[in-house]
Amino acid sequence: MPYQDLNILVLLRECSDPRPPAKAITRGAGISDRGLRQIANPADLSALEEAIRLKESLGASVTALAIGPERLDDLLRLAASMGADRCIRFWDHGLDGSDAVADARVLARIVHILAPKLLFTGSRLLDRGDDPAPALAAAMEAIPCLAAVTDLRLNKNSVAALRKVDRGGRQEVTAPFPCAVLFEEVAVSRYPTVDAVAAAVRAPVEKWRLADLGLPFWEVGATGAYLTLAEFGVPRLDPVRVVTPDAQLPTFERILSLLSGGIKAREGKLRTGSADELSAGIWQVLQEEGIAP
Repeated sequence: MPYQDLNILVLLRECSDPRPPAKAITRGAGISDRGLRQIANPADLSALEEAIRLKESLGASVTALAIGPERLDDLLRLAASMGADRCIRFWDHGLDGSDAVADARVLARIVHILAPKLLFTGSRLLDRGDDPAPALAAAMEAIPCLAAVTDLRLNKNSVAALRKVDRGGRQEVTAPFPCAVLFEEVAVSRYPTVDAVAAAVRAPVEKWRLADLGLPFWEVGATGAYLTLAEFGVPRLDPVRVVTPDAQLPTFERILSLLSGGIKAREGKLRTGSADELSAGIWQVLQEEGIAP
């Protein structure tokens, strides 16, 4: 079935590589990411693969979008080597300190300018889980959003998607153009050829800034965030050992102990007195714990 002006916008994001070696460097009250490798989000690559398949079968045009610093140019050139027609990277220092709502405003404005019929991206981030920004951007543009999609089929003026639901079930839903589709990590992305990788090195990457979107600075970044920054602390290097439920108890009683907050730190006992009184008290504690006869 031929489609005219089938424009697909694919949002690509990066995540931390979970494979070792990886280390987190703590500096004061924060955690530095200098020791972490960044890779392309696997679910986003599945979305890109689905867009490339639609390009090959229906003649769609694919635009790869990344929002972030200059290192994301390599991710966009990877998309170009796989078959993307256009690469756009948006970044502005005014985005620092933003939350999901402020990020959604930026993505919604980009969608409004490019006006794609389909917005593709991954349903989850590998290292952070769900990302609400794409769904919020779709809501701001008043377009439907299909999440957890495993298979997609195009009709004349709509899309039919098969999505994951609770308890391992599947649900088939439809939505009119334009719409946003968030894919699960199911499709294996293709491996580009050496010639395609060499050609992608010279592929142009468009640089967009905040002035190109026409958004005021107070609607993005820390000033446009709904969630204000709060105090936080780094993980403890020496975690406190806690007491678990007695293994000799029946399973039902152990579950009740867990649900009632039964995992608690052992309470210390402070005793004062002479040496004889202290030794007698310690012996009594050992007898109560079942250590001494």
